[in-house]
Amino acid sequence: MDMQLDTLKFDAAGLIPAIVQDERGEVLALYYMNRDAVARTIETGKVHTYSRSRKKLTMKGETSGHVEHVKSLRADCDRDALLIRVEQVGGACHEGYYSCFYREHQPGDDADWKDVGRRVFDPKDVYK
Repeated sequence: MDMQLDTLKFDAAGLIPAIVQDERGEVLALYYMNRDAVARTIETGKVHTYSRSRKKLTMKGETSGHVEHVKSLRADCDRDALLIRVEQVGGACHEGYYSCFYREHQPGDDADWKDVGRRVFDPKDVYK
């Protein structure tokens, strides 16, 4: 597996962006992964990421139980970005939404971002 990981292009910080999409094609999240996160994702079949704020490897859902089961893992043509298709259990977003991309820009003079996604859990009940 090391040789397969060697073909990926991690940035200067040792990270690669990973777009996560459900089986229907809805984009759920954009994560960053280091080499260990990619390796653990491949080994376990569950998405692992590198938390830039906490500076550590984490498994998606280790606190919430809202895991992402990997269905496929692809690299783009330059091998500097990943696309991970998953079966999402619960919500992908820590704010309780199915997708992290739940805000949509609303055009007009008083333009703002409107919440258009569906909330699938209350974060207060999950993150105590």
